[in-house]
Amino acid sequence: MGLKSEIRNQKTETLLFVVLAALPCAAGEPHIGYLYPAGGQQGTVVQVTVGGQYLGGTASAHLTGDGVHVAFLKHTRALSQGTLNQLRDKLAEATVLERRRQAALDEGDTRLAGGFLVLIAKTHDEFENLAFKLGIEDSSPRGLAELNRRLSDPKRQLNPQIEETVTLRLTISPGAPPGERELRLRTGGGFTNPLFFHVGQCREYMEKEPNDRTPDAEVLTETIADIEFAGMGSLPIILNGQVMPGDVDRFRFSIKKGTRLVAAVSARSLVPYLADAVPGWFQATLRLLDARGTELAFCDDFRFHPDPIIYYEIPKGGDYILEIYDAIYRGREDFVYRITVGDLPLITSVFPLGAKAGSKTSVALDGWNLPTNALTLDAEKQAPGSVPLTVSKEKRVSNAVTFPLDALPECLEAEPNSEPPKAQQVQLPIIVNGRIDAPGDWDLFRFQGRAGDQVVAEVVARRLGSPLDSLLKLTDASGKELAINDDWEDKAAGLTTHHSDSFLLAKLPADGVYTVHVGDTQRQGGAAHAYRLRISTAEPDFQLRVVPSAINIRPGVNHPIAVYALRRDGFSGAIALRLKDMPDGFALGGACIPANQESVRLTLTLPPTAPAKPMPMRLEGCATIAGAEVSRTAVPADDMMQAFAYHHLVASRDGILNVLGGRGSAPPVKPLAEGPVKLPAGGTGRAQLSVPKGDLAKELRIELDDPPKGFAIKELVPEGDDKVALVLAVDAKEAKPGLAGNLILNAFQETPIKSADGKTQTGTRRTALGTLTALPFEVTAPPPPPPPPPKSPKN
Repeated sequence: MGLKSEIRNQKTETLLFVVLAALPCAAGEPHIGYLYPAGGQQGTVVQVTVGGQYLGGTASAHLTGDGVHVAFLKHTRALSQGTLNQLRDKLAEATVLERRRQAALDEGDTRLAGGFLVLIAKTHDEFENLAFKLGIEDSSPRGLAELNRRLSDPKRQLNPQIEETVTLRLTISPGAPPGERELRLRTGGGFTNPLFFHVGQCREYMEKEPNDRTPDAEVLTETIADIEFAGMGSLPIILNGQVMPGDVDRFRFSIKKGTRLVAAVSARSLVPYLADAVPGWFQATLRLLDARGTELAFCDDFRFHPDPIIYYEIPKGGDYILEIYDAIYRGREDFVYRITVGDLPLITSVFPLGAKAGSKTSVALDGWNLPTNALTLDAEKQAPGSVPLTVSKEKRVSNAVTFPLDALPECLEAEPNSEPPKAQQVQLPIIVNGRIDAPGDWDLFRFQGRAGDQVVAEVVARRLGSPLDSLLKLTDASGKELAINDDWEDKAAGLTTHHSDSFLLAKLPADGVYTVHVGDTQRQGGAAHAYRLRISTAEPDFQLRVVPSAINIRPGVNHPIAVYALRRDGFSGAIALRLKDMPDGFALGGACIPANQESVRLTLTLPPTAPAKPMPMRLEGCATIAGAEVSRTAVPADDMMQAFAYHHLVASRDGILNVLGGRGSAPPVKPLAEGPVKLPAGGTGRAQLSVPKGDLAKELRIELDDPPKGFAIKELVPEGDDKVALVLAVDAKEAKPGLAGNLILNAFQETPIKSADGKTQTGTRRTALGTLTALPFEVTAPPPPPPPPPKSPKN
């Protein structure tokens, strides 16, 4: 049997890549799925692995905030099946050669054995060179065995969206402000989405596998000695790790008696949404054990937050074990965590939850290891918005609590007010700061209303960290219920998945006294169940989100983007969109969110001479509200999917418009309509397109890009040498009259491929021409049925 045949037979016995079937990369938008570690200590240098897809050409990274220098080290691309086969063949070849060398030695032929040894060394050199090019850092037998163990794990998922990695070096200055930053890569295809990186104050530790041994009470001393973290040092510390399939990470500490221990996990807050996993994030579970393995504390959610927190007062000095795992034992590289461990300050709740801008407010604090139970917030020079509340203990800064500052008058809830006769009298507009003090409690507020007034009642609680699951009711003077609401989705709260705050908008039927009732749907209550209740006449307004937060575009082309309107207090008017403080020649196509619509897709066009560089993306919307023009700046955001289905608009700290190198070209096809194309529901409508004279009109193909439901292209009809009519059909069951927006159209040219003699067509060649300027449309009422034919006269 020849060497090649023997190698083919040995392929299933090789050391590496026995089950991996990596997916090849194709052109696409650059994307990152995790950072590991997701943070670092002030005054240190951290090497960070960024996992993602389409990361070729990465040369730098963008990190918000000051005090951190980022350097690019290397890019490791995903391993294609062909590459895996090359590595496998080299290892198989070395295995066969080693067997032949051993056979020669057994037969006493040292000369032949020496020849095989030379071939083996050459094969190993070739393998190591290939491994080095692919970014495999450890090609030693031990390293390859570990890689083989990881890749051949039957529980391992194939995740092309995080198969590529980029390695960065982050140099964090001692004075870098602690807290959360956003990191993006700048790749050959442009900027990626952002992910969170934390600058911390505590010493940091990277987990070392294996660290999943379980303490056994029968062999206590021996088992504890085996558990990782010997010589770990004193608290506080931040633990960094990744949970792989079925993984349980355990860490051992020696902790002094009386320590008020806080162990706070950051996991879901690091990678907010996993599109291809249920529930859509790493569901971390945390346990604290004593040295004998007895559970002392357990947490898989802190109140409604998926990231657990344990706080526990240590009863006696000794060894303790902290363990973390996924609630249903999933895992992969993007199941990244940080656990802050120590007697650190932790704010768990505040009261009130907010204050009036321009005032001084005393704020009560609750939590662990706090240096004070109250602080005074001086907001006399603050405009409406929000500020972070923190406290410090021995130079350690606590977690930050978002504290809103509003423009309306404010008051505190006054008990007793749980029954209609004792309802607290308020004058509109007002923001009431209150609590559902005990299970089953109701807070009632009475106000004088006028017939025809549009009145709003809105609870803000869950969005500010309160565990309250609010319920709102509006009743008249007789106790008749006029409106009720349990849960209301605030699309501005992109990281919230359980929308438990309440909102109602009602038109008052008559002059008189009305009462707003606030309770907890789950009949829970306590000091932490705080809320801010706004009662006012409707204040119509809107916010905007522009998606994606990083727009990578070539000069001269039309690029689709999306803008979402987050409407407030019943505002339903049209919103005109425009670029703000952008260079000349930058333009929007279809720049309007129609009345009653929540979003629109439009096109951004750059001139062919636009310089290749990143710049801030600034877009604003203008609308007429109560006779006055109002403008609002769009916040950059990303449309993130959770658990295969649910979409969330996650706001970013900065928006980037990145002009790529090279020059694109605008398609030679352009819509001619100056206003919206009228499309009758259940019928067809026409949009004229201009085309250059020649064969293009015959060879042109148009496709809809993610259209609304019910829209389809019926045909293209040439209309002379330089025009075609795009005939669009609208399904009346899917698209109702009044629907408006833009259609995004992609143009292609299909030219015939002729045989060598030019007599027959053997196929077609399809050439992409680009995206057209957005085409506005409006769905109109279906055409009236044709009149019945006239009746024949009777003889």
